[in-house]
Amino acid sequence: MKNILVLATMFASLCVYTQNKYNGKVVDVNNQPLAQATIQSQINLQNAIVTDRNGEFSMSLEGNTSVIVKFIGYKTVTKTLSKEANIIVLVYDDEALEEVVISASRETQKRREVPASISVISSKDILETKALGIDQLVNDVPGVLMSTSRAASNEQHFMSVRSPISTKSLFLYLEDGLPIRPTAVFNHNALLEMNDVAFSRLEVLKGPASSIYGSEAIGGSFNFITKNPTRDFSGHAGFQINDMGLTRYEIEASKYASKDVGFYIGVQSIQRNDGPVQHSDYEKFALTFKNVNHLSSRLNWTNAFHIIDYRSDMTGSISEADYSGGNYESDQTFTKRAAFSFRFRSTLDKIWNANNKTAFNFVFRKNEMGQTPSYRIRQFRNSGQLTGFGSGEINDNSFLSVVGLVQHKVDFDFANSSLIVGSSIDYSPQDYVAETISVRVDTETGQNIAYTLNTGDYILNYDASILNYAGYFQYEINPVDKLKLTASLRYDGFEYDYNNLVDGVAGPKDSKNTYSNVSPKLGANYNLSEKMGLYANYSNGFTPPQTSTLYRNSFVGVGGDVFDLKPSSYDNFELGTYIRPSNTLKADVALYLLEGKNTLITLRDENDEFFNANAGKTRSFGIEYGLKYKPVEALTISHNGSFAKHRYVNFFDRGIDYSDTDRETAPQLLGTSKIIYKPQGIKGLLLSVTHEMVGKYNTSFENQVDNGDGTFDTAIYDGHNVFNALVSYNAKHFEIWVHALNIFDELYAARASYNRFRSENGYVIGNPRAFHVGVNYKF
Repeated sequence: MKNILVLATMFASLCVYTQNKYNGKVVDVNNQPLAQATIQSQINLQNAIVTDRNGEFSMSLEGNTSVIVKFIGYKTVTKTLSKEANIIVLVYDDEALEEVVISASRETQKRREVPASISVISSKDILETKALGIDQLVNDVPGVLMSTSRAASNEQHFMSVRSPISTKSLFLYLEDGLPIRPTAVFNHNALLEMNDVAFSRLEVLKGPASSIYGSEAIGGSFNFITKNPTRDFSGHAGFQINDMGLTRYEIEASKYASKDVGFYIGVQSIQRNDGPVQHSDYEKFALTFKNVNHLSSRLNWTNAFHIIDYRSDMTGSISEADYSGGNYESDQTFTKRAAFSFRFRSTLDKIWNANNKTAFNFVFRKNEMGQTPSYRIRQFRNSGQLTGFGSGEINDNSFLSVVGLVQHKVDFDFANSSLIVGSSIDYSPQDYVAETISVRVDTETGQNIAYTLNTGDYILNYDASILNYAGYFQYEINPVDKLKLTASLRYDGFEYDYNNLVDGVAGPKDSKNTYSNVSPKLGANYNLSEKMGLYANYSNGFTPPQTSTLYRNSFVGVGGDVFDLKPSSYDNFELGTYIRPSNTLKADVALYLLEGKNTLITLRDENDEFFNANAGKTRSFGIEYGLKYKPVEALTISHNGSFAKHRYVNFFDRGIDYSDTDRETAPQLLGTSKIIYKPQGIKGLLLSVTHEMVGKYNTSFENQVDNGDGTFDTAIYDGHNVFNALVSYNAKHFEIWVHALNIFDELYAARASYNRFRSENGYVIGNPRAFHVGVNYKF
């Protein structure tokens, strides 16, 4: 018995010896704590913990005390823990941060583990670009063209990603991983409802991502990630001005009020008066407020709201003669767009243990948009001559949204695998009203000079509730060390309940419409090394009809049945590679084929009224490529571009077969090249030159232009090459910069399209040569 007691005592002592507790703290180079850094035993990878809100940890180790310490955006280190307090300092790693993404799954993962084309615009890129607008950020991504005019458009824009330049719901705009608008209420100008002061980072995922995000995630998904509070008080106040009539004020401030509670606020105010294009004034106010609360070491609560108040003139397009002759006077004098947007998000992030975590999201949206749209104005002619009269409309659209989204991730011990499961529900009641106006036209100048509201002459007046419910999962596994396989599946259900408020006066009869979709994704990554990898994927994307296109269609008479527009579906096949042979060179290449079924397009009927129709089948295919070369520390050279074809496979319009022809407003070539030079002899100085290229494209259907002699042509836009330059200087508390836009003053269009009733192109004019100056005081 005595021997047994001795052995038990020795065994207990051994257990105590081999299960020692080790305490420590993880901080950055400024001695700021890093919450949720991972500490992992080097000999038992399953023994892992995360640091608490103060960066502190306590863990038990058996014998070997070597641990691996990781934190996103910082260099991973291996440390041997001692029995005294362990202070582990992690060093920030720009390259590592660029290789980490969250947009492919709403979870952080390495870029080389994502079987898709994804690009990152980092906080450093945003700081150095001194972007005048969101377009100067996203157009640095291969294959992306956000087309806008700072002379006329006032942040109103068109988009092209694996698709023609269009206004269609082929793109998903996200804020911190959540859509800024509900399904079926897409607006191609939705990015004017953003506050770019608050952007910390931007990720662009190209190709369908409906398996995670649902509808409209087809050509590209743009995830704008907002800034978090800083531990110490920081911020800036800035002022910008240019010779196109614009002034901009902005201010932001950030600080942790205590070790567990942090705040961020960012505000901008923009005005533009008397620009180079007549009738192009606008005003915008934007505010972002964010609060982060560390309720415990494993529970964080984040709240954020965004307010955007926007009003702008709508210049519309100009004629062929005015464009060629340099006459930028708008034909409009009263058209406008006003928007108010409020978004609130509340998120609880719960870490259950090293292998399980859950995010609970609640979103509330309120949006109002009123227009007297320039694109709805029609001028009446008699034998080709203006009569002095015309028509148009005033419309108002508003919605409320309540959204709930829950996502859980679990990591398994088997083959480094993980499973993400999630579900969401989005309920969005909407109101829409449109009434006609009578327009008075100056027959000498061609300007629309006044209008009268035809009260009660409704085009539409309805309310409609939209319910979208969904469930999804994504499973990842490494069957062998270099290979990662990904499989995703999502089910979406949609219910539209349309109530016509002016029965027998305008619009179709009451209707309930339902849609559903199952979106799969299969992908594989094979990483030959840390520096080179290959990926391939098949993914499906879809978009149901928008309410404005479903219930407003010239095919439908008053009191008729809702026209049966079908959801558009897209199958994407993709093969790509990412190469990082050295710290001086990196390249990305993607080949894709996007097959569209029931693609939705906008046409004009015989009365020059817009209507929407499914286009049968379409096909887009091409190559996207990005190259970044840094031969010396002071010099960076980059080029991002794409070559693509966009075709009608099966499409008829008014009895004419346009199958197997090129689609309109679809440039084959896009490219942005940039040279950045930071002379080492002058710290804080940055010089850059950017070349933006848009290739030639058709503005009409192929052979749509009747020459009147029995022959037919295709209207085209010749494309453009625009050069911009930037000089910026960053001192300790001050920075100042000057943009020179369109250095060679090239005449170009942000978008050109063919009007078959006028038998000519219309142009949204691009920027003339201009200079933009900004100054910031940092505190």
